[in-house]
Formats: sequence, C-alpha cells, structure tokens
Amino acid sequence: MDRGLQEIVLKGDVLTFLSLFEGNENIINQKIPSGSSNTILHIAALHGHLELGKEIVKLRPEMVSEVNEKMETPLHGACREGKLEMVKLLIETDPWVVYKVNRDNESALFVACERGKLEVVNYLLNFHWLLMSEVDSLTTSLHIAALGGHTEIVKEILKIRPDFAWKKDKNGCTPLHLACSKGHLETTRELLRFDTDLSSLQDNIGRTPLHWAAIKGRLSIIDEILSVSLESAEIITKNGETVIHLGVKNNQFDAIKYLKENLNTTELINKPDNDGNTALHLATAGKLSTMVIYLLKMNADVNVINRKGQTALDVVESDVSNSGALAIIPAVLDAGGKRGDQMPPISREIQQIQNTGNTSNSVQISSPNSPNPHRHHRCKHRRREKQLEVQSEGLRNARNTIIIVAVLIATVTFAAGINPPGGFNQTTGKSMVGMHTSFKVFVVCNILALFLSLGVVIFLVSIIPFRRRSMMKLLAVTHKVMWASTSFMAAAYIAAMWTILPHGQGWGAVWVLVAMVGIGGGSTMAIFVGLGFLFTKHLVRKWEWRKRNKEKRKNESPSSSISRLEEMKVIKRGSCETTSNSDVDSSDQGGYHLY
Repeated sequence: MDRGLQEIVLKGDVLTFLSLFEGNENIINQKIPSGSSNTILHIAALHGHLELGKEIVKLRPEMVSEVNEKMETPLHGACREGKLEMVKLLIETDPWVVYKVNRDNESALFVACERGKLEVVNYLLNFHWLLMSEVDSLTTSLHIAALGGHTEIVKEILKIRPDFAWKKDKNGCTPLHLACSKGHLETTRELLRFDTDLSSLQDNIGRTPLHWAAIKGRLSIIDEILSVSLESAEIITKNGETVIHLGVKNNQFDAIKYLKENLNTTELINKPDNDGNTALHLATAGKLSTMVIYLLKMNADVNVINRKGQTALDVVESDVSNSGALAIIPAVLDAGGKRGDQMPPISREIQQIQNTGNTSNSVQISSPNSPNPHRHHRCKHRRREKQLEVQSEGLRNARNTIIIVAVLIATVTFAAGINPPGGFNQTTGKSMVGMHTSFKVFVVCNILALFLSLGVVIFLVSIIPFRRRSMMKLLAVTHKVMWASTSFMAAAYIAAMWTILPHGQGWGAVWVLVAMVGIGGGSTMAIFVGLGFLFTKHLVRKWEWRKRNKEKRKNESPSSSISRLEEMKVIKRGSCETTSNSDVDSSDQGGYHLY
C-alpha cells in the first residue's frame, strides 16, 4: 500500500478513495507494507470510518472475512476499539464473521470484553453461540472482563451464562480469583453478590481469592471477602500455607496488620506449612525485619522447629550477610528465641511429630530430666515401623523379581518348544527325533517349566496383597513353584543336549552328559546348601528371639511403670515386645529374611 492511499484511508476520505479506485481497481487489494497484512478495511474498521467501510464492502464484500498476520478480521479491530456501527456493518455483510477467532483463539466478543466496550458486548451477546463456543475453553469472556475490572460486562455475561462464574482457567483461577488479584473491588462485590461460595474455590495450588488478595496486598478486597465469608480465612493451600503465610512471603505488611486487627489469628500465626515453617520462619528467611518484629508482637511462637530442625533463630543466622539480619537477631533473642540444638530433646521430638502430622490428642510433655517410659516405647515403635517399611519394600522387590524371572522362563521354554532339538522333517513337519526317550523327557520338562512359570505370572498379577503377612505367604508359595519351574527348565536343557549329541561313537556323549549333570547339579547343590545354612541361622534367631521375649514378659512385674491401658495401646500399635510375629525383629541382626 502506497503512503498516499494509506493516508486517505486513515482520514476516511471516501471521495478521494473512490476516484483512485476508478483509476485503478487493484488499489482495493493493497495491504500495509509494515508486515501486519492489514487490508484497507482493517484500517477503516479500526478507526471507525463507517462511510468508507460501506463503500469498501459494497465493492468487495468478501474483504469482511479477510485476516491479517494475527488471523484477525476487520471485526476484531472494530470490537477492540468499540466502533459499534462498524461492527454492525461488518456482521450484516457477513454474519459468519462474528464466530471467527484470531491466532490466540480469541473471538470478537473476547477482545471487546478485554477492552471493556460495553455497547459492543451487549450487541454481540445477541449471538448466543458466541458464549456457547467458550464452554469448552478454559479462559472465557467472563474471565477477561473480570481481569479488566469491567463490572457491567461481568453482569451481562452472568445473566446469560451464570455457570461461567465457576469455570477455571489453565491455572485453576475463577473470574473472582482474577478480579481479587487485580484489586477490582466493584467486580469482586458483584461476583460475591452472585454467589458467596465462590470465595472458597481454590486454584491449582490451592489458593483462594482471599489468598490472592493477601499476596497482592489488596486491603479493600480482603475486607470485602471477610465481610461475607470468614471461613475462607481458614483454608490452606496444597503446600499447607495459610493466608498469613502468603502475606508474609510476599512482604505485604499492611495486609498482615489488617488481618491481625480483623481476625483471631492466634491459630493462624503459629500454624506450620508442609515444611514445618511458620510465618515467623518465612519472615526471618526473607530478612523482613519490620514483619518479624510485628509477628513477635502478635505473640508468634519464636521457638517452633520446622522439618529441617530449625527455629526462626537458626533460619536468620544461616545467612547473616544481609543487613536485615542485624536487626532481626536481637529481636528474636529478646523474645526468647533459641537455636534448634538448644531446645530440650523432648520438645524437638514432639514438634517434629507435629510437623509430620503424627500427633495425638493425648500427647504429654514432661521435663527432659524426668523419666519418660512412653518416649522409650515411641522410639522402639518408630524403629519397628522403619524395619517394617524396609521389609515391605524388600518383599515388593522380590515379587517384581519373581514376575520378571517367570516371564523369562516362559519366553525361553516357549521358544524351545516351537524350535525343539533335532529339527523337523521338511515334508511331514514332524520332529526327526520324536521317538527318542531323551526328546520325550525334554518335551515333558519343557511343558512343565512353561506352564508353571505362566501360572506364577498369572498368580502374582491377579493378587495384590496389601498386608505384609499376606505378601509373605504369597511369595512363599510362588518361590517354591519358581524353584520347580527352574529345575524343569534345567532338566529340559540337559535332555535337549543329550538328544542332539552324537551317539554310538565311544564315550564322548556320556562324558558330556556327566559333565553337564555334575556342573549343573553341583552348582545347584551348592546353592541349596548355602540357602539351607542361612535358613537354619534364621530359624535359630527366631527361636532365640521368641524365648527371650517370653522370659521378658514372664519377669515383668505388675508394678511396671507402664499401665495396663498403655500396654494394650502398645499391643494395638504392634510393638516389638508384644507381637507374635518375630520375622522382622529376628532379622534385624542378620539383615535378611528368608521365605
């Protein structure tokens, strides 16, 4: 497009354009040379030159559906700029153009909502299929209107598609999430007036609209949400973060101060996230001195231990290069802050249990110097749980290994079955050594090995035990069957070798057979002897453990420091002193268990 024509179109000079067209009809096909690929109708629509647009569509009506490099029609530009009359002209010329989307899958309605062009939106909403086409989309026109804070448009869309209020975009955000994050108060009020339950919806990370308001420090939004739903302040994210955590992490001091003044933050202030970090941990990690001092004034527990075993003092001392640490350390120390290694052992233990979610309602705290029999049993119980976990992992690995070995045996025996030793008769297809005794032995052993291994595979993949004892019984059975299958495969191999060895030429074949049986049998016998020795040691350990445990229970006095109620609790948990199954505990010294 030459510069003269471009200026004419930008001005909307209809007469000059028509005179140029009479002299050269091809000028109507020219495009802007800047690379945008805009036609003259794109430019006229963008600037709202209605009369020029009428002349262009009269001369070339097909230009209404032409697209530029962004795949946008002239209608997109007219909607974006709010040129209602031009929009009507283009749609009346080609009604189907209203449903075209650009390269970013944005319709004309979408771009009008983005710019807040209410009159254009109201006109386009008469085409109900526009909103219907967004049902399967993640981001709707309601999302984009809420993001821009265009409250009136939000109202109009909600009248037609109220279900869009619950739709989530690719990040799991509803229109209310977006309005709250941008601080659009009127839009937030409209959406909350529509349904207060929207305040409890969470995005992909578990953040609610209140969380987003705290992250961005939108005080008016926080006030609006809390005025209709105090429960939303109790919701935590998938990372275990409260609204206090998020406010502190993003250094929103005013938001934290507002929450303190309007909520009972006693529980929230000391609640740990999934890493065991309280708001005070996060503030000290970020060297937020003002935030730390304020949290301490809010009676934040200064000696909470996170999962790394660190208190707030440990966190700030891990990096003292920042100048903010110089102000934080004295404040934490004045509040009674201690390092993790300075905390009483029982306190560290209880806090670690609390961080992992394993606390009970009946946890009793005693002084570090007083005798605490419950602590002794907790330690043993945790050690036993670790042993059970290790053994269960070993059993699962053994089960998987047996399946793999069984599949390998089935593969080998199947291949040997369809390609037996001695070859086939090319005419009849029969085995050439089928009548030999050794071949018959091969066939029987090969079939037994094949179907025993297949049975093991089917058995193991059909039964999924969820208890350790059931797994033990299952593996004990399949283990014996695997030995039989392996033995039959070995026998089939020896029979096959004997079948194909040359006979009648001295003692050569006999010596080969003796060597195979001697080597194979000797190796197998050595394995059996070794396993038998290990199994005997294991049985002796089990017998000694049971004897020792029986004597310990017999000698236990009635005045033991553990009450009968506590003893029954330990039995219920599966304590090593009361369990009748000695597999785990008797295997502790040997480091293995045979089944």
